[in-house]
Amino acid sequence: MPLRRLLAVLLVGAAGVGGLAGCRTSPDVAAYVGDEQVTVAELDDAVDTRLADPAIAAYAAGDEVGYTRQVLSLQVGAELHDEVARRWGVEVSDADVRERIAELLGGADPEAVFAQVAQQQGANEADVVENVRQQLVRQRAAVAAGLAEPSEEALREQYEQVRAGLAQVQLGLVTVPDQATADAVLAQLTADPAGYPALAAQYAGPNTLPQIEARAPADLPPVLAEPIATTPPGQGFTLPLPEAGGVVVGFVRDVAVLTFEEVRPQLAEQAAAAAAEAGAALVTEVRDDLDLVVNPRFGVLEDGRVVAADGGVVQLLGDAGDDAAGVAGD
Repeated sequence: MPLRRLLAVLLVGAAGVGGLAGCRTSPDVAAYVGDEQVTVAELDDAVDTRLADPAIAAYAAGDEVGYTRQVLSLQVGAELHDEVARRWGVEVSDADVRERIAELLGGADPEAVFAQVAQQQGANEADVVENVRQQLVRQRAAVAAGLAEPSEEALREQYEQVRAGLAQVQLGLVTVPDQATADAVLAQLTADPAGYPALAAQYAGPNTLPQIEARAPADLPPVLAEPIATTPPGQGFTLPLPEAGGVVVGFVRDVAVLTFEEVRPQLAEQAAAAAAEAGAALVTEVRDDLDLVVNPRFGVLEDGRVVAADGGVVQLLGDAGDDAAGVAGD
């Protein structure tokens, strides 16, 4: 997973955290979340703890007021998700969170990732842990409410629905100068598929594959998609393509469909994402039912963002766009 996308996944923020400043105010309370409170002392301690990290201090430099709002949003989100978990009877253990973080890291160095989170998002490891906990709460609340079904049976049903699009063609492409050569090359490949690498090396170029490769239907060259799809395994075709430099010889060695076991991780991720999205609606439902009040001294919460009294906006944590547009190598 590209690092930028990984950071966005780890720090998606508290979904649906919103609210308006109301009549319940005390100079010692930064926010009320139903019967719970985030005191000013708790907020100050949380901010000071994070600013002790030089990377986070550099991130917050010049706008510590905005950073305080960011931390307060995290604290309010934590209380809100505690209430969601209580109402829907779900539990998320520390082990669950560690396991999920390990999955998201996918072998990446945790210290390097957390260091980049601190630098780019002003969040520490505890913030990452809390955000992942909230994701799991949303997923499990959605399951408890009957809004999502991530069971093995459901994953297998999803697999059957997408199975037709999971075929991979073991394909060879050799571009030769003329039709006579193309016919001869195709006859050689049909008679001896194992000789493909040596034959392709004779016509090496940008439009020749040096080895037979497995390609998904979506990854096939559009101009070749139809002849490839209609060619049986062990057979080939020729197609004049002047723009490719001559005649393309296509050879389909085999067509294989990815098994359920091979695509299960992707199906599980899709199901988890759908459950979290459904769970966000439950968070909104609980939020609207709570007496959620922010001390006007700190501003108000709207749609997961901390908004200053003058209407200025400070982003909570992750940006939804980052989650869908990770850039490799960031």
